[in-house]
Amino acid sequence: MAEEFFTDSVSHILAELERIDLLVRLQVWRAQQIHQADPQFQGLYVSEQEVEGLLAQRVGMPRWAAEPAAISASDIQEAMARIAADIERRKAESIRRGIPLHLEELLHLFPLAPFERDILLICLAPELDLRYERLYAYLQDDVTKKRPSVDLVLNLLSPSAEAKLAHRRFFGGDATLRKHLLVSLFDDPSHVHPPLLGRYLKVDERVVDYLHGLQGPDGRIQPYCRRVLPRFELQDLLLPAETRGRLALMLQSLRPPGTVAPPGQPRRLVVYFQGDYGVGKQTIAEAICRELGLNLLTIDGERFLSGEASNFETALHLARREALFQRAALYWAGFDHLLAEDKRGFLGSFLQALEEHPGIIFLAGNTTWEPADALEGLPFVRIEIPRPAYAERVELWRRSLDGQTPAEDVQAVANKFRLSGGEIRDAAATARNLARWRDPTDGRTTLGDLSRACRLQSNRKLATLAQKITPHYRWEDIVLPGDRLQQLREICNSVKYRSLVYEVWGFTRKLALGKGVNILFAGPSGTGKTMAAEIMAGDLGLDLYKIDLSTVVSKYIGETEKNLSRIFAEAERSNAILFFDEADALFGKRSEVRDAHDRYANIEISYLLQKMEEYEGVVILATNLRKNMDDAFVRRMHFTVEFPFPSERDRRRIWEQIWPEALPRGADLDLGFMARQFEIAGGNIRNVALGASFLAAADGELVSMTHLIQATRREYQKMGKVMVEGEFGEYAGHRRRDTPQP
Repeated sequence: MAEEFFTDSVSHILAELERIDLLVRLQVWRAQQIHQADPQFQGLYVSEQEVEGLLAQRVGMPRWAAEPAAISASDIQEAMARIAADIERRKAESIRRGIPLHLEELLHLFPLAPFERDILLICLAPELDLRYERLYAYLQDDVTKKRPSVDLVLNLLSPSAEAKLAHRRFFGGDATLRKHLLVSLFDDPSHVHPPLLGRYLKVDERVVDYLHGLQGPDGRIQPYCRRVLPRFELQDLLLPAETRGRLALMLQSLRPPGTVAPPGQPRRLVVYFQGDYGVGKQTIAEAICRELGLNLLTIDGERFLSGEASNFETALHLARREALFQRAALYWAGFDHLLAEDKRGFLGSFLQALEEHPGIIFLAGNTTWEPADALEGLPFVRIEIPRPAYAERVELWRRSLDGQTPAEDVQAVANKFRLSGGEIRDAAATARNLARWRDPTDGRTTLGDLSRACRLQSNRKLATLAQKITPHYRWEDIVLPGDRLQQLREICNSVKYRSLVYEVWGFTRKLALGKGVNILFAGPSGTGKTMAAEIMAGDLGLDLYKIDLSTVVSKYIGETEKNLSRIFAEAERSNAILFFDEADALFGKRSEVRDAHDRYANIEISYLLQKMEEYEGVVILATNLRKNMDDAFVRRMHFTVEFPFPSERDRRRIWEQIWPEALPRGADLDLGFMARQFEIAGGNIRNVALGASFLAAADGELVSMTHLIQATRREYQKMGKVMVEGEFGEYAGHRRRDTPQP
């Protein structure tokens, strides 16, 4: 007596194949009668003796093995009915016991009619037992035709010619088996353009693997497809309370009617997570799937579109099918790549696939998008996920670090770098690697390791758009009036404590825009504007990027705005200080509109105003001529620092500080005379000192007044100033030996 239930999925499939075996046996018996009556077929087909031997072999101990060889159609039908009843009884008991039956699951996933199930089984038989290839070849009168043709399948399953015609619909392009790529049609190479009946069928390899219980994804999409077992729960996520509450309500609406928790097939929905890298888009999707008892199948959209998928629509169908096989929601990362102009042709196919998918689909990208007239009748939700606030960043850093980092260091790095959760996780790993190399015996992370790791994580793309400046100067290197120095330190404090003031103390609720720090440095060339920017960047531990205006400003309409948009977008991710030198060339006054050029120039200035108000980082504009700056820009500056031309006292301090300790200097250096006699800015003083040092190196001597006077002459020539000998006072006759007299 047969067992009361199926022990596994394969035993169920073998039992179902008993019915197919009987159908094949009946057709073989009929073919035998024809072949016996017509001896001309001898040698052109599989021998009857071999057929008898094949039929004598058993597949899962079928009952019909003991039946007489010559059986009638009525006997076949009666035997099939007994087998079907037994299968239904054992199947019900197996399901009650929780034994997975993959064939039964497949029938419900797509779904398949009984006739389509039998088509699949006929195609599946050679995948389980190669003797079916020989039997199919015998039935098709050709030893080379080892796969079932459409004609053979219809003959096996159709009781009459009328039924055979009606059943052709199961092989059309929109039929379930072909639409979901469960079964594919192929042609005999020797038969060009055959009719439908002459085409052959093969079950897809991934379907065979699925029926055998194998979980690996389809090899054709494996390079950009990954199954994720959800690890996170909704309460674990660091999200604003409002967002968390709405997600909880959405979860309730997704559960099938009458259920409180999984299992159950959730309702259909498309969710678009919009946000930067690392803000938690996939994490939220995992939490939703965990609540619904689903897995998550992630697709790398960028790689999917890069050409690795030879046929986009086929690969898309395979991904949707894989999500069903894996009992998973589909997560499409990098959705905004589909919105690019050169990918618009794929977007229509993609949206159509969404409409046909029966489960939940998550899309993830940075670009704002609404389906408009697409996805008709399919619920769609767009969820904007902001970067974490200061308190959330502190908690994310605490979770990502080993617990040995001091709390004040965690707070400092969370305030300084507005990283997302994913970026914090990556930066923490990088910091541990840096600490391990810095001190292999200890390996504990310091604030320096954390800051450096954050910069490494966040400045990857901005370096292609701007020039990175590595800070070399410190506060003691710059010479400015005391009030100006104090003002620069106050600016640094406004950056250091902005999270405390804006987020903890609540000023964010009072300000819609303008939460960044916009600074104007105004003063003559060489008075220390660039040096001050470097000092501030070094003090804050932030990267400094100098914007090359020649790469930003374009004569083509709209290009300047595009360039600036890319710079500000990357700076937002890089947490960098943007330094616009000679900013009046770009941020100049708006003029009266006399022609189209004036109109577009004014549009560019207005666009810059908008971007600066939206940017939450530090922007420094440096100008030699403040009067040339647009009034609207100046009004929107949080700080304006005037860099005055240095007085004699300040010039003396600059002359004294400019020399490296290792530089050999002569005792005759009269720095008081140089400060008193030559009214030049700090940048010019640096040039003179450097030039004098090279002159001394060439002479093999100490730096002397002779070298200083000669270098000063060269600097004045470069500046276009005319000098008379009287300006050199008692040092007028100091000339190098190789310098001709005037």
